[in-house]
Amino acid sequence: MLQPLEHILRNAVVHGIEEESARKAAGKPETGDICIALQREGSEMMIRVSDDGAGIDAEEIRKKSIASGLLDVNESMPSEQVLQMIFRPGFSTATKVTQTAGRGVGLDVVSTEVERLGGSVHVESTPGVGAGFVIRLPFTLAITQAMVVRVGDEFYALPLPTVEGIARMPRHQVSELLGQDDPEFEYGGRQYRLRHLAHFTGGHSTGFADEDLSVSIILVRAGSHSTALVADELLGSREIVVKSVGPQVAGISGISGGTILADGSVALILDLGGLVRSDAARRRPQPIARKEDTRTFVLVVDDSITVRRVTQRLLERNGMRVITAKDGIDAEALLQEHIPDVILLDIEMPRMDGYELASRIRNDDRLANIPIVMITSRTGEKHRARAIELGVNDYLGKPYQESQLLDAIEPLVAKQGR
Repeated sequence: MLQPLEHILRNAVVHGIEEESARKAAGKPETGDICIALQREGSEMMIRVSDDGAGIDAEEIRKKSIASGLLDVNESMPSEQVLQMIFRPGFSTATKVTQTAGRGVGLDVVSTEVERLGGSVHVESTPGVGAGFVIRLPFTLAITQAMVVRVGDEFYALPLPTVEGIARMPRHQVSELLGQDDPEFEYGGRQYRLRHLAHFTGGHSTGFADEDLSVSIILVRAGSHSTALVADELLGSREIVVKSVGPQVAGISGISGGTILADGSVALILDLGGLVRSDAARRRPQPIARKEDTRTFVLVVDDSITVRRVTQRLLERNGMRVITAKDGIDAEALLQEHIPDVILLDIEMPRMDGYELASRIRNDDRLANIPIVMITSRTGEKHRARAIELGVNDYLGKPYQESQLLDAIEPLVAKQGR
């Protein structure tokens, strides 16, 4: 929630609080107030960010929405609903570009992130009195349903939203299939690659229990990849409390967290989607053939959703194809399926920073030749020197001019013959 809150606060400062002269004329103190309040309401956490500024003009929002084609000129809509139009993609009332506004990124980034967490956001406003943004989030974000399995002496939790279904197969048939080089089986008219979970975890299977005449098979789908997983024992589904793991474990691809089971045992929570995609990439290690899309293909890696949106829109306006990642872990998952022409990389990110990702890319034969442009607020010489030592091709400081970024990308792509 850090990025959405930053965006709302920036919006309150730039658009909400009036100039001193306007506040004096309205009989308000010269200094504006912005208040953040948190409150639990039943099963929800409510976050309210309010200011005592000029408020939001619903009629101005209506006019802008009509001009942008978001609202029909003949459509009748209550003012309260009109205000919610500010969360639509591309909506902005800024009339000029500054360091804090008018860069083509609106409050839709707030709505996107809040909805991703299963929450909602709406705005309230009283002209001349102020505006407030109310965010409601599920209070139990750290609790989820998971399938708990055992491989050898280790326990693993598989989040249920990533599990497509459970099938049963005779034990002897599963054993025969697992003895093949690249086993597959058909279920529900779809082909699945069959893997023992030990294939992903590096653990040692103790085999199926003698009394088991049939084995449970966990069906997983990640994008276009379908995989069926078997474990030594399936302990059933249960509610688990998701706990963060230390930095030594968090950097390992395929692990999203940990949990404590009822008997005190520790279970790692697996990112099944990442594991399945990684396995599919290992199956075809040759470089992925490019489609007939001749546009420059850019991967943007930055933990700020605002920076990702701004950069993506800039590059797309200049005819490029863009995918984005919020940190090094996400970027690694994307690089298993995509080979971009250039990577734009931030330094400071959670889970895996830019230095670590750059090092891994340069040590991967399949990715080593991809140009990297590091873009960061860390402009000191020691940071630049470390980046160059890791094989980064160019280094830009934030903030930068749009032309600087385009000028940095062009020669790197041209050098590749694109």
